[in-house]
Amino acid sequence: MVQRQSPLFCILPPHMLEHIVENGSDAQRAKAEQTFRQAIDFRSQRQANIHQPAPPQQAFGRQRSVFNSDHLTALPGRLIRIEDGPPSGDPAVDEAYAGAGITYDLFWEIYQRNSIDGKGMRLNSTVHYQVGYDNAFWNGSQMVYGDGDEDLPPAERLFNRFTVCTDVIAHELTHGVTQFTGNLAYSDQPGALNESFSDVFGSLARQRAQGQMARDADWIIGKGLLTANVSGVGLRSMKAPGTAYNDPILGKDPQPGAMPDYVNTPSDNGGVHINSGIPNHAFYLTALELDGYAWEKAGRIWYVTLRDRIGVNTNFQEAANLTYTVAAELFGKNSPEQQAVGKGWAGVGITVTTNPTSANPKPGCLGALLGLAGSHKSLPGGTE
Repeated sequence: MVQRQSPLFCILPPHMLEHIVENGSDAQRAKAEQTFRQAIDFRSQRQANIHQPAPPQQAFGRQRSVFNSDHLTALPGRLIRIEDGPPSGDPAVDEAYAGAGITYDLFWEIYQRNSIDGKGMRLNSTVHYQVGYDNAFWNGSQMVYGDGDEDLPPAERLFNRFTVCTDVIAHELTHGVTQFTGNLAYSDQPGALNESFSDVFGSLARQRAQGQMARDADWIIGKGLLTANVSGVGLRSMKAPGTAYNDPILGKDPQPGAMPDYVNTPSDNGGVHINSGIPNHAFYLTALELDGYAWEKAGRIWYVTLRDRIGVNTNFQEAANLTYTVAAELFGKNSPEQQAVGKGWAGVGITVTTNPTSANPKPGCLGALLGLAGSHKSLPGGTE
């Protein structure tokens, strides 16, 4: 029986891997079980990386390096492409390079953040990790991408290569931003916020690259990652949580879109990949209310909140209050922007608190005083 332990900062949620173990072919199940086992190793590896001295910093500008692990596990691997170098001709290398640049440009050009750590951190990526590895992850210092199900017969393939989606790349790199800013704990509501911030800026990176306004975007995370064998459009939907996929092997998307449907579960570190649908939907509603380009106003509110206000144990109610306060500071009290934030959170069952004493709360304390909006439900047996 596979261990029910969450992959730390991997793009595939554990509940999806669990369904593959339960419903897939022998080859599909073996791959999912291997991903679970490796995720446990990545947890300790990532913690070690976080506590290592920071790498030498660059002054300004994108500094990207893409390596090839040649289907082995040693990192970073063989250097293939550097900043301003020509295309390699290897799609995975060039996609990882482009996605890192799109992510860097969003944070620098829109939010004036110099790379992941704010100090010019080099963006290192490794592709072709292992043989047919079904995941992508941020390990605390670099990005790592698998090639998906290239080793399986075409009829059994569930995942394409993990560099194919710009929002997947930006999602994982945003875990690095969170690491160097709010450093949200990776469990329960703080962990779901951690995942949500990554989805928010992953989606914004793709929308900006495609020049899409909020009303025109599909708000799907991981569009293009699932093969044609899967009944689904992606990993998650910020527009309609719970509708991204419904497949005999992968199961049904379990994300709730509002607090009355909050899922209490001991799995997935308290459902971090599941309950992130609630703050995801709050951001979508805020961005849709403001219209225009979502990265300009809604994205700025969320970024400043992450950079300056979020703490290790911030919960949903506190995040709502903080984004509401930041919106007033950036755009004015009772401005359309602040009202849009209030409507966004109200749309998921959370009423913002305007008490001045809660404008910048000590993380983890306010929620205990106010309680959580809405009721909660648990999955049968405590699993996803």
